[in-house]
Amino acid sequence: MKTLLIAALAAAVSPTLALAQTPASAAQAAPGPQGAPAADTPLLGVAQAAPDCGNLHGLNGRAFCVTAPLAGVGALAESYVAHFEGQGWLVAGGDDNRVVFIKRKDGGVCDGLQMVAFYDTARPSAPEAPGYLGFATIPGNVCAGQTAAAGATPQ
Repeated sequence: MKTLLIAALAAAVSPTLALAQTPASAAQAAPGPQGAPAADTPLLGVAQAAPDCGNLHGLNGRAFCVTAPLAGVGALAESYVAHFEGQGWLVAGGDDNRVVFIKRKDGGVCDGLQMVAFYDTARPSAPEAPGYLGFATIPGNVCAGQTAAAGATPQ
């Protein structure tokens, strides 16, 4: 999962590749309850707060966003993965530009958190262009149904 995120971010600085299907399509297609910005996310490394999420993908007010030069976003994402793992979060899934974390609680309940990587595809994808990471909670018990499918075996 981590390597996919880095590959996607490396592709983002290539003039021939783009991440056009970043959170915009996921956010627009995702029905159901909306999570909240993960406002307790710290600023790590070269990250700077981006309260407006670059005014991209409708994430303003829906995610806590940070920005860094696009060339460094992959390494920054790895720092965030390590940080959340250190806080007890487990990488549970994702895709090229998204990492889904879960944190198990008592009774088979799990909290969910996601980190998405994106940039402004309307601008040149130069290494110094701003890249973004957005963090939002996933509402509800993200492990619902997983416990029964796994035979109720804790991991």
